[in-house]
Amino acid sequence: MEIITYLIDLILHMDTHLAELITKYDTWTYLILFLVIFMETGLVVTPFLPGDSLLFAAGALAALDRSPLNVVLLWFLLFIAAIVGDTVNYSIGKFVGPKAFTSNSKLLKKEYLDRTHAFYQKHGGVTIFLARFIPIIRTFAPFVAGIGEMRYSYFISYNIIGGLVWTLLFIFLGYFFGNLPFVQDHFSLVVIAIIIISLIPAVWEAVKARRKPSESKAE
Repeated sequence: MEIITYLIDLILHMDTHLAELITKYDTWTYLILFLVIFMETGLVVTPFLPGDSLLFAAGALAALDRSPLNVVLLWFLLFIAAIVGDTVNYSIGKFVGPKAFTSNSKLLKKEYLDRTHAFYQKHGGVTIFLARFIPIIRTFAPFVAGIGEMRYSYFISYNIIGGLVWTLLFIFLGYFFGNLPFVQDHFSLVVIAIIIISLIPAVWEAVKARRKPSESKAE
């Protein structure tokens, strides 16, 4: 429970915590941020780490006059972290994931793997791109793509495009708007708004998925 409370506080007050981190570690902050983004995108067991809010806050702090962070270098390093992270996650799904479907488990049936493969053959590229902007799903999408054996050349192209747009968008939104008085005074509300907006596509898809069976029954 304490861990959950800490994570919520960390995300809602990312600007304060990140400022303290920069004061303490100076340019080593680049490495710390690189590792956080890499873990958030690359390890399927760490979807709880901050992503959007971290990029936004980092961009805002890079805009300060005496900040040790250069926004272009910051963007480049976190862009690479996002690409490498998704690639590692894809590899884990490809080489470890399929083994989980060899048992007779009722939860991990072979047909689920086949459905995943078919889904990514049809929607894979768009899914990988859009998943960049949706918390939690961002962490699982490349893992499932690996399980579904999406062709790597297909995966990496959308991985790069998605990582490029994601990091550019949030870092430079923070850089240009993060230090506005309103944003500084209501940073927690801005973070909540970012999270809600990011989750809207996932919620909408979930609602549509639940409505389809009921509509079929009605027919």
